[in-house]
Amino acid sequence: MQFDSTNKPIGIKRIRLAFKNSQRAFTWLAKHESAFKQELILLVLAIAVVFVWQITLYEKIMLLISVLFVMFAEVVNTAIEAAIDRIGLEIHPLSGLAKDLGSAAVLIALTICALVWGGVFVNSLG
Repeated sequence: MQFDSTNKPIGIKRIRLAFKNSQRAFTWLAKHESAFKQELILLVLAIAVVFVWQITLYEKIMLLISVLFVMFAEVVNTAIEAAIDRIGLEIHPLSGLAKDLGSAAVLIALTICALVWGGVFVNSLG
């Protein structure tokens, strides 16, 4: 099947199809990616903490954004891994590098998340 760039959906139909594709991707991630499952649990816990923690609205938003950023990095990492695996399963240095770079992106996102949560916690003490 060839991709037809001249016959792409537009308007509300495009938005509906994009949402459907995203929903399918989230469902797949929740079923097959253990890291994403852990991050979903982290998001649920973060939402619960944000509702009870007496901090500013800005801080609450930053805390949730930091967790969502981790999830974003995980989605991109999984996409890189899927694309590399689609190309071929043989071991190749560039394939390994691409996967390692995706993993590094997740590590950076986790570090940012930890710094934001730590900063808000320290700020809330004083």
